[in-house]
Amino acid sequence: MSINRRVLTWALTFACIAGAVIALLDIDTPLRLILTPMFLLVVPGVAVVGLLRDRDPVAALSVGAAASLVVNVLLAAAMLTFDAWSPRAGVATVAVLGGFIYVLRVLYRGNANMQTEQGVRSR
Repeated sequence: MSINRRVLTWALTFACIAGAVIALLDIDTPLRLILTPMFLLVVPGVAVVGLLRDRDPVAALSVGAAASLVVNVLLAAAMLTFDAWSPRAGVATVAVLGGFIYVLRVLYRGNANMQTEQGVRSR
């Protein structure tokens, strides 16, 4: 991975973490309007793209963007349906869901080493 890509990855990571912290601690700052939606849109998408790493990159990005929108729309609809609208709860739910998908990715990648290579015959 090149240095520029690594710097961009870490900058995006810290921006998303800052957005979550700002929303959870209810800090009143102009950055809240940028960083919190960034967290809500990036975290589910990146989590799903991480699961699809060995697929076509364009397809993985498309599925990640769609999954991010689906997660946020379903979460908002559920919160409105149950009359439990709370930005803090929404951010916490997205964070927990992103963490859960990350654990799935780690478990999935851990089992990938145990599998045999495709096309190799066993004798």
